[in-house]
Amino acid sequence: MPMSGRTRPIEKFAEATARCTAEGAVYGKCVAANYQNVSKDMCAREFMALKDCYLKAAKRKV
Repeated sequence: MPMSGRTRPIEKFAEATARCTAEGAVYGKCVAANYQNVSKDMCAREFMALKDCYLKAAKRKV
């Protein structure tokens, strides 16, 4: 049963994900390049860029 007039959280997340593909690719490449030698905050800069993109995209009206 659809929620009338409201955007479901998963829909907002899907929209944000679609708008942040470049940032997601950069973060994914960082993780993949270092997956055998994981350390805390190794891709923190890339993650923060992705997070900021998600938050900005989620604030937009779908």
